[in-house]
Amino acid sequence: MCPNCEDFARTVLLLGQLALYADTTGADLDFVEAVSPSLAVSLPETPPGVFPDGYDPDGGSAYPGDS
Repeated sequence: MCPNCEDFARTVLLLGQLALYADTTGADLDFVEAVSPSLAVSLPETPPGVFPDGYDPDGGSAYPGDS
């Protein structure tokens, strides 16, 4: 596994678990709001092969169905 792949996968897993926690009854939403931006910013660069060659995240429409 590439050096950043493990970090990327772990961070994505933590973001997913935080999202699930936020949907539980009695979740501390202040904690979720405090932790989620920091966790998202800590995502390392996307590992090679996750997106197709030539993929440009800024090169499409802002919303599905827009031209």
